[in-house]
Amino acid sequence: MAIVIAVLVLILALSFLPSWWVRSVIARHSADRPDFPGTGGEFARHLLSEMKLNNVGVEQTEIGDHYDPDAKMVRLSDQHYNGRSLAAVVIAAHEVGHAMQDATDYAPLRARTRLAKQAAAIQGIATLLLIAAPFLVLLARSPSILFLELGAGLLLIAMTVLMHATTLPVEFDASFNRALPVLQAGRYIPERDMPAARKILRAAAYTYVAAAAVSLLDVMRWIRILRF
Repeated sequence: MAIVIAVLVLILALSFLPSWWVRSVIARHSADRPDFPGTGGEFARHLLSEMKLNNVGVEQTEIGDHYDPDAKMVRLSDQHYNGRSLAAVVIAAHEVGHAMQDATDYAPLRARTRLAKQAAAIQGIATLLLIAAPFLVLLARSPSILFLELGAGLLLIAMTVLMHATTLPVEFDASFNRALPVLQAGRYIPERDMPAARKILRAAAYTYVAAAAVSLLDVMRWIRILRF
């Protein structure tokens, strides 16, 4: 019992602490910087032009900072698209890092994109299977169907955890193999800001640790519900 409680506490910590830390890091470096020549959106456009990625656009979004490889679009939240802060510039560089991955046909990004497209459908199918399982047992009058349904449903939900796990190396590559070298080589931010820039880049990657843990919590929640 103690082991189960310890595991639950660990998963809860992994679910909520990274999100809190990410918000804290970004908030700490979101103050306006008059010494910066442009906003995060303008900086993203500048980097893309410098790299000859003129087929990639930049636009504002309400669903969080991300790069859409299908639309070839860097999307930034309002505070980062219009903001003139260290967080805005660094996160813009991170998302441009994904565009750089796409331009070089980076295999992990292709895999992540493929899995991400399937994630929503997989989650929906899994939930439907789990809800329908008891009714199918009653209709078929065979308890074996219940085990098949539960196994299939839990397997599908667990695949969402795999999707988030494949995301981690993609995010770290975008942060530290793409964005950070660009920021350093171009001297886009003062040297005194580089330690903070590294923290922001790390925070951007660790958001997916929380997402993976939340997916795992979802699996455990279903298991608990179906045990009773």
